[in-house]
Amino acid sequence: MAPVADRLVLSFAPSTADGNPWSGVDTEWIADELRGDTYQQYLRRAHGGPVAVGDEWDEFVSCGCATPQDVVLRVERVEGGTALSDATTLDVHPRNDTEAVSQ
Repeated sequence: MAPVADRLVLSFAPSTADGNPWSGVDTEWIADELRGDTYQQYLRRAHGGPVAVGDEWDEFVSCGCATPQDVVLRVERVEGGTALSDATTLDVHPRNDTEAVSQ
């Protein structure tokens, strides 16, 4: 079994039909949803196992009133191991926030 990663840095970008992923999207709402304990627990279980920089996951978050927002999560950095588990910390940032993602 691969060693468990201490931390994954993930970026996200909304998927939109008009090609501009940030038009009309509440980035803070999406970030709050992705950073929530329940959602992070889901991500650890759904994508548990080996991970690598560049892996992308198609997901969605609820924007309220049964309105989902499709997002693409991308693994930007893997620290301390190569496998995602319940013990791995997930650090999620909007994709256009390149400074936060590169730290």
